[in-house]
Parts: sequence; structure tokens; C-alpha cells
Amino acid sequence: MTNTSELESQARQFRERYQAVREQIGRVIVGHEDVVHGVLTAILVGGHVLLEGAPGLGKTMLVRTLAQTLDLDFKRIQFTPDLMPADILGTNIIVEDPDGRRKFEFQPGPIFTQLCLADEINRATPKTQSAMLETMQEGTVTVAGHRYELDRPFFVLATQNPIEQEGTYPLPEAQLDRFLFKLIVGYSSRDELSTIVDRTTQGIHIEPQKVMNGSEILRWQQLVRKVVLAPHVQDYLVRLVMATHPGGSHAAQAAERSLTWGSSPRGAQTLALAAKVRALLDGRVHVAFEDVRRVYLPALRHRVILNFEAQAEGMTTDDVLLEILEKVPETSDDIPSAAVIG
Repeated sequence: MTNTSELESQARQFRERYQAVREQIGRVIVGHEDVVHGVLTAILVGGHVLLEGAPGLGKTMLVRTLAQTLDLDFKRIQFTPDLMPADILGTNIIVEDPDGRRKFEFQPGPIFTQLCLADEINRATPKTQSAMLETMQEGTVTVAGHRYELDRPFFVLATQNPIEQEGTYPLPEAQLDRFLFKLIVGYSSRDELSTIVDRTTQGIHIEPQKVMNGSEILRWQQLVRKVVLAPHVQDYLVRLVMATHPGGSHAAQAAERSLTWGSSPRGAQTLALAAKVRALLDGRVHVAFEDVRRVYLPALRHRVILNFEAQAEGMTTDDVLLEILEKVPETSDDIPSAAVIG
């Protein structure tokens, strides 16, 4: 059992290493601080990220810079309607050995990497999208009855364009739920856009330094799970998730009015783990209510489904979730006797 002083010392190291990574990414990526933080949080938890934003906002550059800074093997898959599952996972091909005998040999696909950029994932057909489900959940690939383990750590960072719907296939809810975060990549500010123009039109090329590697990431993932989540804070995040369930015993009025489906249990797991990262970055080894609130939207916005009336009114899932967040109190009179998890 790790004692408190040792845990606090590790937390300080965690924060220093995190800031070092942020600084290197900031040398290349202009702005988008919330997005960078969200991606790093997911990686230090061990989850996948869906990046949604218009073309040309730097999503691909962010992922490539991240791979360089973290010294991870990186591969990019451009999703198109004619992409097949075997193009992602790999396939068995016939090879001939020196003795002239023929046999099947597995040729790994681009998913065999540590950091996979699934670019414009919603352009592929549902059959191809489903090929990602096992890899994202289990970290394995099964081809012709044989199971292959992927290298750890393994992350999928997928991008999609929210404004172009023709020729696209919306991600099924089962696959959306496997993303730890859904992050919205917005437009740059006036100063940020000016800096981007300077860097890209004057021949300025900045290479980020490698400041972390896969084994260190795995070590920090273990530390995150040691952060204390007290029963009353855990109950708060559980009630936040249950408040999204229309027809449930703890459903909020906003959920009853605007949602068809609420968050899955993965939403509560995401809130707990992401809040632990927030606590470490604030120099604490215990989760506070504010930590949960700060990760609430990226953790749940892709796990709830609007009903027809809410869509007709032009509402977004963020609108509904923020209303729920405002109504759910931090404490409850009926806190169950739950054990502290860390």
C-alpha cells in the first residue's frame, strides 16, 4: 500500500512531467489548450479520444506532434467508403518458404501501432468501423480465429467532420461509448490565427523534443488509479450519470424533457478516472467535486442521445448536460455505504 507522502511525491513528479509534455506540444500547436489537455488526460488514463471539428483546424498535426513528444509508434489511417476491415487489421497471405512450401502468414495492418490516428472515421462504412471495436476495447485483433495482442500503451485518436454529412456514416452508439472523451476542436482566436500564418508561411519548422515514452505512460496510468476517490465524491459522480437516465429514479427534468437515452456505466468510470488526473495536476491525491465538474462534458457529451423534440429546438447534448450539472447537488442525504476506491 502506497503511503500518503510517497503518493504526494509521485504526484509532484506527475505534474512536472505533464507540464514538460504540454510545453513541447505548445511549441508546435497554437492554442487549443483544452483539447490538448483532454487528449493528454485520456492518454494518462489509457482511453481513446474522438476529435470533432471542421477541416484544417490542426487535429492531425496535434496527434502527430503528440506521438513525437511521447516517443510512440504512430500510424495514420485515412478512412474512406471503400476501406475494408482487412485494410485496418491485416490479413493472411500465402508465402513460400525456401523449401518451396506454401503457407499462410499474417501481415499486420496499420492498427498494429501505439498511437493510431483514425482520420475522418465517419467516412468508412459501418462494417469497417466495427473492425475498430475489439481493438479499442480489448487491445487485441482477431483474424481467422487467431488473436493478436497490440503493443501497450495503445490509443486511438479519431477525427470526424461535423459539418459534412453527405457520404458519411455516423458512428454507432456502441462505438462512441468506447471513446473516453469527445473533444470539440473550435476555431482559433485572432492572435492565434496570426501566429499560425506566421509559422506556416515563413518557413518556420519546429520539431518537438521527446520527453516521455510508453513505459513511463504506463507507470503514470498506475499512479492515476491510486488517487483517492472518497464515497461522497463518488456518489456525486454516480448521481450525475444517473441524472441523465430518462425514466430513472434520479433522472433530472432536463433528461426527461430532452433525452432518449442516458449515459452508460462507462460514463461514471470516465468521470472517476479523468477527475483523478485533474486532482494530480492540482497537487492533490484525492478527488474534489470540482475535478468531476471539469471533465463532465467531454466524458458524457457522446454518451447521451437527444430526443426528437430537443433536436427540433436546436439543442445540443452540451446544453442538456450543463442544465443537469447545475441541478444535481454535491451532497445527498442517502449516500450509500460505498468503499473508497483508488
